[in-house]
Amino acid sequence: MRVPQLLNMAIALVALTSICDAGATSLYQEKTYQPLASDRRALHKGDLVTVMVVENSNATSSVNTTSGRNGSVGIDLERPSKSIVGSFGANNQLTGGGQTQRADTVVAQITVTVTEVAANGDLLVVGEQMLEVNNEHQHIKVEGSIRPQDVSATNTVLSTRIANAKISYIGAGDLTETQRAGWWQRTLTWFGL
Repeated sequence: MRVPQLLNMAIALVALTSICDAGATSLYQEKTYQPLASDRRALHKGDLVTVMVVENSNATSSVNTTSGRNGSVGIDLERPSKSIVGSFGANNQLTGGGQTQRADTVVAQITVTVTEVAANGDLLVVGEQMLEVNNEHQHIKVEGSIRPQDVSATNTVLSTRIANAKISYIGAGDLTETQRAGWWQRTLTWFGL
């Protein structure tokens, strides 16, 4: 071999070793990896998830009470010249009953933001939506914890899959006010009338 060839080979070896010592890093990052062919799901702080709020609640409570009490006290004193007779009686009857029945249904969609990723990978989410239609204000707020595996391929999750869910649905406006009893009715009710 000639000297120039040996010199070229030596230079190539030195260049190769310096490249290997450069500390190349992998493009794969376990925490942020998402395959190119996968669906886009929320996994990180700041990501968005659409919550499908479908809540039904029914509650019925009924109470019947019957109570009764009878009591009497009597006195009968006789003296040769006078006779004193007296008695006292009391009767107390109570019959009462009551029933409460309530059914609520809430169906809505709201997009929430991932505010934190817990150590176990659960996503802590919070979001609210305000809607105004014909002077009626609707305010929906959702917060809770979601498991990443419960988020569908379309980046949605059912509200029944949210742990520690706090869902509030508040309305205000003309229709809401007309459904509320007047102040004088509430006062009479407070006095039991």
